Amino acid sequence: MNIEEAFLQSAIKKFKAQKLIGDKTLTQLDEKDFFFKPSAESNSIAIIVQHMSGNMLSRWTDFLTEDGEKPWRERDVEFENTLSTKEDVLNAWNKGWACVLGALENLKPEDVMKTITIRSEPHLVIDAVIRQIDHYGGHTAQIVYIGKLIKNETWQSLSIPKNKSKAFNEAMNHKI
Repeated sequence: MNIEEAFLQSAIKKFKAQKLIGDKTLTQLDEKDFFFKPSAESNSIAIIVQHMSGNMLSRWTDFLTEDGEKPWRERDVEFENTLSTKEDVLNAWNKGWACVLGALENLKPEDVMKTITIRSEPHLVIDAVIRQIDHYGGHTAQIVYIGKLIKNETWQSLSIPKNKSKAFNEAMNHKI
């Protein structure tokens, strides 16, 4: 396997891991939770998902052949509450991720060092992919944080629960 193939496999794995963490958060939430805002200047999970989906569709549609900032994208509207149900939010979430993963899975190793544009600025594909891993990771962390804030003591940990590291490590050592 060459480095370009390894990079694409790793990127797909990272994006899928981010989606899974988001999925595990979203399944814990009630309808009203999607629209909770921790403060007046904060974004709700619905707005974060709406923004992520808008970005994903813009960046990953015709990824290699068109600028990543599509003329049809209305970024400012992404920060207005236009989704009204949990189903709307989940549909936007899944539509965005399908676009990302579909585009990535269609890339070939020889595409990794090609140049694309985002807002007319040139980026190597490898840089554009890393940029989006960072972007979506930050927003996924926001979704998890808000979900954990809302669910509080009923939150189901997505990784190693608090004060359970030793037991987790011991269990992992027994698998070897």
